[in-house]
This record gives sequence, C-alpha cells and structure tokens, in this order.
Amino acid sequence: MPTCRRSGFTLIELLIVVALIAVVASLAIPRLLGAKSSANETSAVAVLRAIVAAQMQLATSNSIDTDGDGISEFAYFGELSGRCPSRVSLGGVPAPGVVGIDELEPSPLISALGAVTQRVVTRSGYMFQLWLPDAAGAGIPEDLNGGKAGGPFPDPNNGESRWCAYAWPMNAGSTGNKCFFVNQDGVIIQTANRGVGVYTGLTSPPPFDAASSVAGDMTSQMTGPNLAAVDGRNWVPVQ
Repeated sequence: MPTCRRSGFTLIELLIVVALIAVVASLAIPRLLGAKSSANETSAVAVLRAIVAAQMQLATSNSIDTDGDGISEFAYFGELSGRCPSRVSLGGVPAPGVVGIDELEPSPLISALGAVTQRVVTRSGYMFQLWLPDAAGAGIPEDLNGGKAGGPFPDPNNGESRWCAYAWPMNAGSTGNKCFFVNQDGVIIQTANRGVGVYTGLTSPPPFDAASSVAGDMTSQMTGPNLAAVDGRNWVPVQ
C-alpha cells in the first residue's frame, strides 16, 4: 500500500518556529539599536569637531567684525556654512548682512550643516545648536532658519572670544543617549543624559548654560572635575 508523505508544518511546529523567531528578535533588536545609537553618538562628536575647526578657521580670517575693531568674531551655523549672510558692521555696531553679498565664501563649514530649522541642525539622530554671548554672557541663538537677520545680536567683544555648541539626541534612548558640549577651548565633554530632565528633541533641549559653572553666563568656565555644572549633571571629557 502506498504511503502518503506529509507536507508543511503542524500547528504546534509553526508555533515553535514563531516562538524561536521572537526570541532571536528580542536578542538581536536591542543590540542593533544599541549599535545605531553608538554610531550616532560617534557622528555627533565628529560634527562638533568640524564646528571647532570651522570656528578656528573663521577666527583667522577676520570675516566677521561687527564693531570694526579689527578682531574677528565667531559665527552661527547659517553663517559658517555660507547659507546665510554673515553679520556686518554698520557704523561700528552689529547689523544683518545682505543676501547674495555677505555670505562667507568659501565657507568654513559644509553646507549640509547650515540647514537650520527651529534654530537647530539635525544630523544622524542628533540635534545641534550654537550659541553666541551677549554683553552679560547670556547665550543668544541664531534665527529660526539660521544666521541673524535682526537683533538681538551677540556682543561683539564677548563674541570675539566665546561660543558654545550642544549636541543631544532627537529621541533619547532611541537615536542616542549622551549629550555633548564644546566651546572655544575645543574640548568636547559629555554627560550620560539619564534620569530626570533628559535632553531630547525640540521639547527638552539643553539650555545655553547647562554645562557652565555659573548660571546665566556662558562666558564662565565650563564644568569640570572640580566644578559643579549648572544643570547638576556630571560632565566628563570625551575619550
């Protein structure tokens, strides 16, 4: 008598296969997400280093001098990338540059890092914001779409020696975890960005003085091993 060969899976076998797939996925997905977050954090540090290099290049070019004293001032994303006209001096005081005339050429920063929306640049799961100081040391952000088309303008004297930038995840815990900071000294520091008040997206960005040692003053010394940060977090150098 001929025998019938069974084809396909039984219901129990299918359930076992589905369960095995679920177990493998539960182990693999967190690792993949962790690897992506780590890659985004590495990219964020690279962007901050590019900003440091661009600001240093700008400082030697004397391209922005809004008080006409012959000393170069630092810039925002829109200005550094050449996407927005840089600030100029009008009678020895800061004034907006003219579109099509006062853009930095060549620009010290790639154009992609000048795509400012809501005062921030987004890249590889992270948000970036640049701050320049006013006369009292408070941070002034650039315009919503980059650069400075009107006041308040940064203080020319403080702007000759100070700037700072932050990088934080678009979605903390998903696109990245750590928050990073750098200023004119070129030393990048980081905080684990966990617990209460996590920096994430546009809803909870770091304030300009988060990593400073004095509240409301970005010209104060940045936090370090023996200095308490304004935000109460532990900031350490990036290794």
